[in-house]
Amino acid sequence: MHPLEKEMLALIRAEGLVRPGEMVVAGVSGGPDSMALLHVLAAAESALGIRLIAVYVNHKLRPAEAEQEGRLVAQQAALLGASFVTGSIDVAGEAQKRKISVEHAARELRYEYFDRVAEKFAAEKIAVAHTADDQAEEVLLRLIRGTGRTGLAGMKMLRAGRIIRPLLTTAKEQLLAYLADRRIPFLIDSSNLQRDYLRNRVRLDLIPFLRSFNPNISEALRQTAAVLQDEEMLLAALTDRAWQQLVTLLPADDGFGLPVVAVDLAGFLELDRGLQRRLAEKVFITLQSRPQFKKIEQILHVAAKGETGARLHFSQGLRLRKDRRQLLFGYPAGRTAARGDLAAGPQD
Repeated sequence: MHPLEKEMLALIRAEGLVRPGEMVVAGVSGGPDSMALLHVLAAAESALGIRLIAVYVNHKLRPAEAEQEGRLVAQQAALLGASFVTGSIDVAGEAQKRKISVEHAARELRYEYFDRVAEKFAAEKIAVAHTADDQAEEVLLRLIRGTGRTGLAGMKMLRAGRIIRPLLTTAKEQLLAYLADRRIPFLIDSSNLQRDYLRNRVRLDLIPFLRSFNPNISEALRQTAAVLQDEEMLLAALTDRAWQQLVTLLPADDGFGLPVVAVDLAGFLELDRGLQRRLAEKVFITLQSRPQFKKIEQILHVAAKGETGARLHFSQGLRLRKDRRQLLFGYPAGRTAARGDLAAGPQD
């Protein structure tokens, strides 16, 4: 067993990424990172007691390259004795339909396809090939776009108990050395060299520029993310405790299924401002609305200084009303652009 394979086997066991008997769907694009992932997982398959399915997704953006990539992944999967599944997604069409970027659509559709394959084959885990270099890029991307502590903590090695990233602490140069040692073939996605995508500009331009200030910038970003992840676990626990103590979910009568969220006002105002922000953020997530800095600032202002009866109107019909004892969040007319205030809530 190659040293990297031994290292990955130990890491997967230590982090509890898989359990014996589980089926693992591995996303394999044919590039160096995912080819390394496929071979590392295959090498550990027997020791971990798992079964492996290699999945290649054709995004219909690079027809000639996609054919070569799919063929290579199928060949390598057969060589390793792994099952192979392939499928196509219309990224350009869906990006237009969903009114999001091609990059965003590709990610969403890819994970949706992985989910369908996992459901079809009753796979418990989905493995993706994000590396330590990807983690550094992701932290910078989130900082550029605007985020809080949770975002700056970067990607998790195990997300939602299902998505696993065994290579997240492994540098790309280690993977390239492994591929060379094992003589494992791979292909280069030409779109990774195009500066049309923000992620590519971060990797090709921004990180090299930052190395002129700190040659170890990627490592520094990864270490920062690791520290913030540990602190995030503590803050998440404190937020959950505050939620249990202060929040009541009331049935809505609008027929749309989302509750009215009632937050105890006195208890909310006693929280540190950081926990107030996190609790407000959780309200938005519970009500399937995107939390944003400006929205949360408005909530904190109304809670502290707004008069009884003060209201805030958010997008898609989400409303806040301040009572003497509660902050009430909900959709009085369902998720719609229609105007209106919350229906009467619990009385003081």
